Amino acid sequence: MGFFSKIGKRYPFLRFLGNRYILVILFFTVWILFLDNYSYLEHRVLDKEIDELEENRDYYIQEIKKDSTAIRQLNDPDQTEKYAREKYYMKRENEDIYIIEFEDSVKKDEDSKSL
Repeated sequence: MGFFSKIGKRYPFLRFLGNRYILVILFFTVWILFLDNYSYLEHRVLDKEIDELEENRDYYIQEIKKDSTAIRQLNDPDQTEKYAREKYYMKRENEDIYIIEFEDSVKKDEDSKSL
């Protein structure tokens, strides 16, 4: 402890470092904050991961609700027919379907083919 008493005489504001309890507390604090497997830095990373996972969970819960309402609607034969006509361009016998494409959508398709 002679080293700390010399420092305490030269720098009076560091005199408290001569106390062994203070040294143990400082060592323990540094160990917990930076060196331990369960350090504060590790907890911050894990907390961010938990937040991301909770956001993902909320997103998927909303998507499940949307899908379940869509499934309920598709149980109705009229809604099933409407969905098939809009999504898969199905038609009845003796019926013609005309698909109208806008210039913006056609340009995007041609640009991707040229790459």
